[in-house]
Amino acid sequence: MNHTLLLEIGVEEVPAKPLADAVLQLKQTAEESLSAHRLAYGSVETFGAPRRLTLIVRDLAASQEDHVLEVRGPAAKAAWDESGAPTKAAIGFAASKKIDVSTLVRRSEAGGEYAWASIEEIGRPATEVLPELLTSLIGGLSWPKAQRWGRGETRFIRPVRWIVALLGDQVIPLEFGGVSSGRTTQGHRFLAPQREIDIPSADDYPRVAETGMFVFDAEERARLIADGIAPFETAEGLRTVIPEKTLAEVINLVEWPTVAVGTFDTEFLVVPREVIQTAMTKHQRYFPVEDSAGNLVNRFVIVHNGDAARQQEIVAGHERVIRARLADAAFFYREDMAASLDTWADKLRATVFHEHLGTSGAKVARIEALVDKLAALHQSTAEETSTALVAAKYSKVDLVSQVVIEFPELQGHMGYHYVAARGLGEPVALAVREHYRPRFAGDVVPSTLPGMLVSAADKLDTIVGIFAIDQAPTGSADPYALRRSAIGVLSMLLEGGLRFNLAAAIAVAIDCYSEMFPDISEGPTSQSVLDFFEVRLGNILRDRGHAHDTVAAVLARTAAEPLDAAARCEALTQARALHPQVFGDLSTAYTRALNLSAPQLGLSPDVSLMGPAEIRLAEALTDAETAVDRTFASRDYPALLDTLASLRQPIDEFFDAVMVMDEDETLRNNRLRLLNRFVALFARFADFSKLSG
Repeated sequence: MNHTLLLEIGVEEVPAKPLADAVLQLKQTAEESLSAHRLAYGSVETFGAPRRLTLIVRDLAASQEDHVLEVRGPAAKAAWDESGAPTKAAIGFAASKKIDVSTLVRRSEAGGEYAWASIEEIGRPATEVLPELLTSLIGGLSWPKAQRWGRGETRFIRPVRWIVALLGDQVIPLEFGGVSSGRTTQGHRFLAPQREIDIPSADDYPRVAETGMFVFDAEERARLIADGIAPFETAEGLRTVIPEKTLAEVINLVEWPTVAVGTFDTEFLVVPREVIQTAMTKHQRYFPVEDSAGNLVNRFVIVHNGDAARQQEIVAGHERVIRARLADAAFFYREDMAASLDTWADKLRATVFHEHLGTSGAKVARIEALVDKLAALHQSTAEETSTALVAAKYSKVDLVSQVVIEFPELQGHMGYHYVAARGLGEPVALAVREHYRPRFAGDVVPSTLPGMLVSAADKLDTIVGIFAIDQAPTGSADPYALRRSAIGVLSMLLEGGLRFNLAAAIAVAIDCYSEMFPDISEGPTSQSVLDFFEVRLGNILRDRGHAHDTVAAVLARTAAEPLDAAARCEALTQARALHPQVFGDLSTAYTRALNLSAPQLGLSPDVSLMGPAEIRLAEALTDAETAVDRTFASRDYPALLDTLASLRQPIDEFFDAVMVMDEDETLRNNRLRLLNRFVALFARFADFSKLSG
């Protein structure tokens, strides 16, 4: 008869993020382990709450499935003699497997014939398998940080205080961290009528959870929170601002969620919204509230783990906390508004950016110089360049403001408010706010060209500087987030409308370091940085669905032009899909021509020395070169590839009819010049030798 399996690991409060990860991890490992142990089951569910991690397996088989294990023994010629009688080798092999030697069979494998034993393993009862299996599941959980407690050597995210392990109504005996399993769970610390509650059987767990006043299912806790917020919103005509990350954290901070609403003084609403919202969501895990127009109001939603009967006291306590936090923020903001931007710029000159790369003030000076040069590469207007230069000058001033020192995540956001308040204009303020974008993969790029210019200059300066001091990312280590910065620059070039050649941009970024590192332009930094960008670009293009060899072929020719590389990949992918045989054959022909080519001979063959097949190829190349010039100018790459595809027949005929490496040196060199033309034409678009066919 099948039963429900319950495993509950009772712990001291687990942080929200590791708890969410452990729930997913436990489900995966449980499914894998049950299958590996041949224990059939209906479903596996895992749940997490601050003080417990729960596994429920429905319809778990009472015993393992029987299994026949096939084991290879000695070679057949060693296992049986000429008369077919088993030898000592066969008898010894059979004895080691505890089977009769007569059950051995001959079977061929890997070019040889061997003796094989079929060993039937009778499935053991689940009650015998589960103790070791469950202990392994608990101990096998991976945590970002684990700790020891007491005098034991066991490591876990937090000390384990109880373990429930039930198969139906039967306790599965196991021990972990000095705690033995049983059927007793613990209810809510403050609300449960009794702290320790026995669970009669695994199927009674939901009922016991209700009695113990804990909600073990995170989805149910989320529903309870939503149900608690809805009446307040309806009654007041307000809307709760619920950031996804904050909600996910709050859900895993409470076992019996109760919703309450607090207020704060309206005078704090003069502080920028970002400050209030950050203080609430990031620091206190409250939810801000806004009116129908999207403006914050002096209300906030609390999700607490306390007694609803003491709601008034609980809310008053939270109001005191947020009042103190907002009072500090308001004070810092007033102090910041009284300071001048130039005073902050002076402070940056005394603030270290990196011990080997100078101060933040020096970095800002490099960003300004680089913005000017990138604007020239992009060919931006005078107004756009001017806006970007002013934004660059003040892009980092908020780093020394009191609000950002208190709330580091608001860098850029506060710069926007400080710059706008000084009358420098919305375009400059917006560029200051957005120059940190994109902050992560998938983030939006700055919405204006000045913002993108400052963002690209900031990121390029950091990348080049860190490469120059030989601290480039290695393996998974990327302490300065250079990969993210490179992806950010590429995103602006691919999606944001920013236009410059990467190699040229890297060169001007290196030039901005010439005073600090006089020999930098002569070193390997430029190529190393370009290679670094090429790897990131290749990943992006492959993520867009382009084949590995397509990307390799294109980047061999145009890695410094990301948007152009993307367009070439798109055209080549479509062409290969429509004409796989044509481009496979062209790849082969190109590789053959490339291997034979002799660039030192030039591209001008003598028509008078040509035979019919050579003349047809030369004429086809002349027509194709004219068409390719035209399509390159308009970047009509599908048409360009159609032109290249038209050369398949003349190049095939050439190789069929002509001995390239003729004994006559004059003929041989003339034919090589013709192949040089063929290779040079194809190489303008991609390195077709990298296509797999």
